[in-house]
Amino acid sequence: MAIDIAGFVTYVKDHAIEHGFHVHDERHFIETFSLRQSFEVDLHPESACDGPLDLNLAFDVEPRSLLRLEDWVKENEEDISKADGNFQLPIYFNWALPTMKSPPDLVVLAAELAGIAGFDLPIEVSGVESTGALSTGSDIRLSIVGRVELSLVDAMLGQEQLCGILDRCREVSEFLVEASEAWEVEYPPPPPPPN
Repeated sequence: MAIDIAGFVTYVKDHAIEHGFHVHDERHFIETFSLRQSFEVDLHPESACDGPLDLNLAFDVEPRSLLRLEDWVKENEEDISKADGNFQLPIYFNWALPTMKSPPDLVVLAAELAGIAGFDLPIEVSGVESTGALSTGSDIRLSIVGRVELSLVDAMLGQEQLCGILDRCREVSEFLVEASEAWEVEYPPPPPPPN
């Protein structure tokens, strides 16, 4: 293979630690039919290891892109950098908070997060309201997703620019942790009712 994705994920984890995160867990999934791979890393800013924020970093690896890149590298060994725009690796930043009693206005929150994340880390904000047993009332949860695309060629050559993205990611995380007090986040979540 032209690029070691598992090695790149390890590099990103080490880089995230340098930018003020603690890494808590990681997972690697492979679809047996398509050979599509997904790497996931659970991390938190140093100031929020005890909650309430969950942050999941996911790498979606398309095997056809890797094979096309490998073929391209074999044919163009003299100037690999010309392939830069043609081979991308999507990275997803998934933030989640437990249920909250006073949820924020999603439009206002999306505007605030856009101001923090800037163009480096486009963010989508959504809320889900669910009702379990009628006696327990409804649960409102936030889901916040940032998506960036890195060049596989830059990753292969060690030229990817992650510092700005990781700094923005930490700033978004710290904002959410601080704001969660005003939103009355119920943390830790209540245990499930006995059967």
